[in-house]
Amino acid sequence: MFILLSSLCSAQVGIGTTNPQKELHVAGANSTIRIVKLNSFYNPDNDGLKPAKVFVDGRGDLAIGDGSGSGNVESLNFLIVNNNFIIDNPNNWNTQDEINNTGVVINNDTIQSTVEGELVSVTFAVPNQSLVEVKYGITLYCKGENMKAHAPPYVDITPGEAINMVTYFRIDINGDGWDGDEWNKTYGEKGQYHETQAGGISGFPYMNGQGYFSLPEGTHKIYFYGVVNDHEASYTSVGFGGLQDYLKIRIYN
Repeated sequence: MFILLSSLCSAQVGIGTTNPQKELHVAGANSTIRIVKLNSFYNPDNDGLKPAKVFVDGRGDLAIGDGSGSGNVESLNFLIVNNNFIIDNPNNWNTQDEINNTGVVINNDTIQSTVEGELVSVTFAVPNQSLVEVKYGITLYCKGENMKAHAPPYVDITPGEAINMVTYFRIDINGDGWDGDEWNKTYGEKGQYHETQAGGISGFPYMNGQGYFSLPEGTHKIYFYGVVNDHEASYTSVGFGGLQDYLKIRIYN
């Protein structure tokens, strides 16, 4: 038994050879090795076009990158980087003036004080069970009439009246529709108020948020929402994403 165990513990594995000379011996003039974790899907430093450098860290692990990060292994992989993920001019106003870039408009009319609407959805794939981080930034544009109805100039909001805008997102795990738990969880909520005094000018306020969650391997869908709060007697129209926005989704593996 002792002799048998000793033989098993010192066994050598050969690929392409029946006489391995090391613990792992890959033979053949055209032999190659593929390590899935080093391919372009998992590693942003591998662009899939040119050879990527591989280093060995102090633990003997192979990795792509510059050796930075926890344990000298790069741990962050970007799944999505989109610097304008909400359409700027969905109403297709035929002009070059950026003020026509309303983004996705949510209207709060004169009989409501709170209105919520979906802004955009994004599908992405996670290669393995991972902690996922979502960072986003969204521009806003506020007016006192329906910006979807016609091109500018628009009526300004009531001077001196503050309105409140909120953004957040939900995750549809596996992209198979909402269950109660998924719908009830919201992430990355961020809000700010906006006020215009008489004689002021319109502009694009900006806000951003982020959220963390764990996801299983698979294809998932993230939905972004906007909320507009005002006095119920006021009409407020808010465009979300009229100028450059950004979305970054990355995994910690």
